[in-house]
Amino acid sequence: MPTLILVRHGRSTANTEGLLAGWTPGVALDERGAAQAAALPGRLEGVPISEVVASPLQRCQETVRPLLDARPGLAVHSEERIGECHYGDWSGRKLAELMDEPLMEVVQAHPSAAAFPGGESMRAMQTRAAEAIREWNARVERDHGADAVYLMCSHGDIIKSLVADALGLHLDLFQRISVEPCSITVIRYTRLRPFLVRLGDTGDFASLVPREETAGGDAPVGGGAGAP
Repeated sequence: MPTLILVRHGRSTANTEGLLAGWTPGVALDERGAAQAAALPGRLEGVPISEVVASPLQRCQETVRPLLDARPGLAVHSEERIGECHYGDWSGRKLAELMDEPLMEVVQAHPSAAAFPGGESMRAMQTRAAEAIREWNARVERDHGADAVYLMCSHGDIIKSLVADALGLHLDLFQRISVEPCSITVIRYTRLRPFLVRLGDTGDFASLVPREETAGGDAPVGGGAGAP
């Protein structure tokens, strides 16, 4: 079965403003995010990508644009099922405010029981994304062969949930996974089981440098803004 390259979108204006964007329209890449996207073709040079699939949200479409420009034979397929989690009433709110919500503790420690008011549950998010992957695996293998490589550009919580699915981890453990903006995660699928080949690879170790101020030990909902 195919090999899947999962790219988290580049850093967005919502990331730098500390907002939980969700499906809020008009959230674009910021200056650093645009530079991250521009570097993507070079990072993937030599990799034979057969298809490009992206969340319909602007920040993902902008992230894959330089890659498509560098490879005129490729077009992007929009896939709603790998779009961001529907955070409902939480969408567009400051993450600092949301830390005081009782639901945040559930999101961190027991996400399989978390459902966002006016939105969807984290279980539903993972299920729709995993179903999309399995359907795209079959489609890519049918059209390009079992050794094909394809790319999906999605969001932090989606990618983390897909990694958990690939590793056979319960969703309650997915907050232990970290994927920074424009990081590359690679999963090689086979008939019987997937293999995690890369996880959150940015080629940049700046995020390992201790920071004066941190958000604490909890996982940032939506994925966080990455290294400063």
